[in-house]
Amino acid sequence: MTDTTNQYDEFVKGLGNRKKRELKDHTDSIHNVLVDSLDRFVISVGHFIAWFNILLIAAIILNVILRYGGRYMQQDLGIEMGWLFQDLGGPKLEELQWHLYALTVMMGLSYAQSTDSHIRVDIIAEKLSERTVRKWEIFGILFLLLPFIYIVFIHSLDFFADAWRINEHSDAPLGLPWRWAIKSVIPISFFMLTLATISRFVRDIIFLFNESRTSDEKPAGVN
Repeated sequence: MTDTTNQYDEFVKGLGNRKKRELKDHTDSIHNVLVDSLDRFVISVGHFIAWFNILLIAAIILNVILRYGGRYMQQDLGIEMGWLFQDLGGPKLEELQWHLYALTVMMGLSYAQSTDSHIRVDIIAEKLSERTVRKWEIFGILFLLLPFIYIVFIHSLDFFADAWRINEHSDAPLGLPWRWAIKSVIPISFFMLTLATISRFVRDIIFLFNESRTSDEKPAGVN
């Protein structure tokens, strides 16, 4: 019993130390007409897209009911359910699920960037000063993220245009039409990610500028 209590105390103490080492982010306190407008727009779109998760859950539940419930009614009760599978279930419902997955995940990229809720390598970042973290973030935005966004966005336009030109639809005979609609999510989501990235970049620049100005204004001898 004593060993268990000691282990629990050590666990709680470790959580407390971890909390003290959490990476601070003071960029949220920075307000600018441009970045505030961009973030409000991106977050509003993210909140709207989040409602599609309800449709996704409903599609998954309905697919399970039709698959196993329909099989029971046909095989055990002898009730013909083929018409229901053809009109509602089968490939259409399965494809609708991954369409909704794609929509929420892709559009969630910009939301995560605006709210700074994406995954960081905190084991490294928490050991650095916030000023250093912001410098690395600016470097990553300029030389990694923005080039990646540009490449994906440019190629996704052709990807979408080809699907639109031939009115692409599902390969399955009973699948969903308008495959171009889900492919259009790629350029749209990366455009949204661009807006969120610009906002984050400007916030980092303003933070570094304010930090430099604050350091210059400190009286001599003050740490």
